[in-house]
Amino acid sequence: MSDYANDSRFPGPDPYAPLNDLPSFTLTSTDLVDGDEIPEKFRAPSSESPQLAWSNLPEGTKSLAVTCFDPDAPTASGFWHWAAFNIPADVAELPTNAGAAENLGIDGVKSLTNDSGERTHFGAQPPEGHGPHRYLYAVHAVDTEELDIPADATPTVLGFNLHFHAIGRAILWGWAETK
Repeated sequence: MSDYANDSRFPGPDPYAPLNDLPSFTLTSTDLVDGDEIPEKFRAPSSESPQLAWSNLPEGTKSLAVTCFDPDAPTASGFWHWAAFNIPADVAELPTNAGAAENLGIDGVKSLTNDSGERTHFGAQPPEGHGPHRYLYAVHAVDTEELDIPADATPTVLGFNLHFHAIGRAILWGWAETK
């Protein structure tokens, strides 16, 4: 497993460093290799979301959230590509392109508007010539069945709620560059 936080190719900070140190669990993908370049079909404009599967969740997990964040975007706040929550704890994977649907194809799941203005997964798209960017796919184990977050909230609001309700976090990452 490659270390997204200590790779000198990337200019941005480790966005999870100031957060609670949470136990991890198993997170895999048939579409992404941790630390490798992201295949074209998972980049904009195609924007398919990768298959993600998880296991060995912490005891007390009642729901899950899935996010994708680019900490290397040329902003002071990174760029949110995906934010979905209230995923039932008995769901163990999202198939390829589940992020095309606001509810991931699962009743009760909610997605927030990402920084591209969509409630679906938005693929990797670093600005031309800006260098490589990391895309951190995180699955968050949550201690409540439902997070009460307004539909017009931002992914940052989800992150704030996860600070108080996440009991585990697993990250799988890839990178992309537009030359």
